[in-house]
Amino acid sequence: MSIIKMPFTRKPVASGEPDLLERRQFMSAVGRYGFTAAVIGAAGGSLFSEQAMAQSSQEESERAAAAEITLTLATGYRPGSTRAYPIMQLNYKENLQNFTGGRLYVKLAPGGQLGTGDSLITKVQNGTIAMAQHSIANLAPFAPEVDLINIPYWCGDNQRLVNLVTSTTWRDVVHQKVEERGFKVMSYVCIDPRTVALREGLREGPAKTPEDISGIKFRVPGSEILQKVYRLLGANPTPVAWGETTSAIQQGVADALDPSVQALLVFGFTDILASISTIKSVSDAQVYTCNKEWFDGLSSEIQEGILQAADVTFRENLAKVPAARAYAYDQMRQAGVTIYNNTEDEIAEWKARCGHQLPDWDDTKRELAGSLEVFDELLAATEVSNGYYVDNNA
Repeated sequence: MSIIKMPFTRKPVASGEPDLLERRQFMSAVGRYGFTAAVIGAAGGSLFSEQAMAQSSQEESERAAAAEITLTLATGYRPGSTRAYPIMQLNYKENLQNFTGGRLYVKLAPGGQLGTGDSLITKVQNGTIAMAQHSIANLAPFAPEVDLINIPYWCGDNQRLVNLVTSTTWRDVVHQKVEERGFKVMSYVCIDPRTVALREGLREGPAKTPEDISGIKFRVPGSEILQKVYRLLGANPTPVAWGETTSAIQQGVADALDPSVQALLVFGFTDILASISTIKSVSDAQVYTCNKEWFDGLSSEIQEGILQAADVTFRENLAKVPAARAYAYDQMRQAGVTIYNNTEDEIAEWKARCGHQLPDWDDTKRELAGSLEVFDELLAATEVSNGYYVDNNA
């Protein structure tokens, strides 16, 4: 792996991005063996082994030729990012192919090759691509009901989130409405809760209480709920497209942002952040969706295989969470970024200012859940395990 160039006051940190030699080798492998084989080689560390690459290429060619359907699976993350951010795209490819008995072949489009965020979601909705990974926050403008997850302090920690999205109540209330908008939810991706990450030079020390972000320009995604969260906290929410966020932070257009520690590492924020506070307010969850019309047109056997693959990959994601967290925290700290774990008393202050218990959220609950009573049912679902366990020690 390569080293990010850091200011002289900081210790270099491994970014996970390929160096020049690896990039050249990757492009050479694309030309000789095909893109998907090169992706597998890059993730598996076999780019420089001619024998291994030839075997991967042959296997991919045979699988593609034998399959009835070729599926493009697009993500915003590069191959190998699962080490720090458990998106599990290679696992998804393998499981989709195996659980459909080889009738499905998955062609990967990682690293934003076909777009990220809104652009990927649009392509799934209109059927340009069949399946993609994206954040729940970015899905919210297309399917507002999922934005319920972004109301603070009701399903922000990992286990509550997992309990919720695997519950019958969530599926009955939310998934039906998502499907009406052209999407089918395949599975969720648990990472860790969102944070408060401050740029270098903004203030001395991390954000411990809401007063520490009063008046600052806080980058937010398309979620109207997250924009409201930071208004309640006294900050100035500033919508910025994800692809423009790094330059916005560097140029002072935004002072702070809220992705999980893992996402901040993978997207290269190590050299522009001073501190990250783990306020545990909202889940920084991702989701895999596919085009509903495409899915409905498949045979029942292939549909069942896809759903089995989705469940297995979800379980693999949950198992990977603590290892990915440990790596991301270590790399951030090596880069000189302070990771501050807020105390229970401090978190109580954040919750008092923006939490779901406030009457400010009642209209949102009625609009997205249907009624306050239904929201209370969803809240109760966060307490009930459905057989899925995830480490909660963020």
